Amino acid sequence: MLKLDRLDWADGLAITTFGLQVGIRVTDASFLDSIKEILPFGWEVSSNLDVDYLYSVVVGSETAGGRIRRKSVVYSDILVLETSQTPSGILDALKRDIHLFVGEMAKGRIFLHSGVVGWKKKAVLLPGLTFTGKSTLVAALVRAGATYYSDEFAVLDADGRVHPFARPLSLRDTNSYSGSTVRAEEIGGTTGSVPLPVGTVIATTFLAGGTWAPRRQSSGEAILWMLANSLSARRQPEKVLPILTLVAEGADFFSGPRGEAAEVAGLILSLAGSNSSGILKLRGS
Repeated sequence: MLKLDRLDWADGLAITTFGLQVGIRVTDASFLDSIKEILPFGWEVSSNLDVDYLYSVVVGSETAGGRIRRKSVVYSDILVLETSQTPSGILDALKRDIHLFVGEMAKGRIFLHSGVVGWKKKAVLLPGLTFTGKSTLVAALVRAGATYYSDEFAVLDADGRVHPFARPLSLRDTNSYSGSTVRAEEIGGTTGSVPLPVGTVIATTFLAGGTWAPRRQSSGEAILWMLANSLSARRQPEKVLPILTLVAEGADFFSGPRGEAAEVAGLILSLAGSNSSGILKLRGS
């Protein structure tokens, strides 16, 4: 850290997010604007320079002929997260690490890998890891009339309510890992602003040619599925389990593969709407 401290830091930023203090310093002040775009939803500038975690970003530069004379490097405390020939090449690693850190250590909240939409004053959770089609399905649900809450994380408080984590949706190209970001309003939707109780949890992944035939599952199975997608289950199980149990006891849980998102969005909302009262329950769950 002493070696890093001695580098020529041009600027820095301290933020507060979900009760945590995070610091970011850069060797090129202009690069801070790019970093601000990938920070966790709802972050705020902090005047407190005593941070819980420090990221150091060395921004690479080129000679007049376009030859690299210094690579771009991002450090998480003293560990190298990523090295790249271009400054933009380190942004994904920085975004991934800072979101994981916040998701694991957030105070008063737990994070699940999950898409979230609001429907009839209840939240619909779509737990699943990256590349399982969450964003595509969330976008389809928003186009079908649901309210956008998140395509990345479900952020739950101690009462089991879901809070908005409404960064722009990341929509990937069908045949690649690249893609674009869009706001819910750009696809005809609206963004939620108030926490919602969870009404429905749906475990589903895309299957080419698949038929949507969901099976109702028990609350115990819902807990296991959400645990598998929790960022802090291993580090703080005593914090996570009571909240997930509360969610599972008040929500309906369905699972099953799906076909194209646009074809099943209306069916999913009909399913969630028919169970919004919470009356239908699996015997013994």
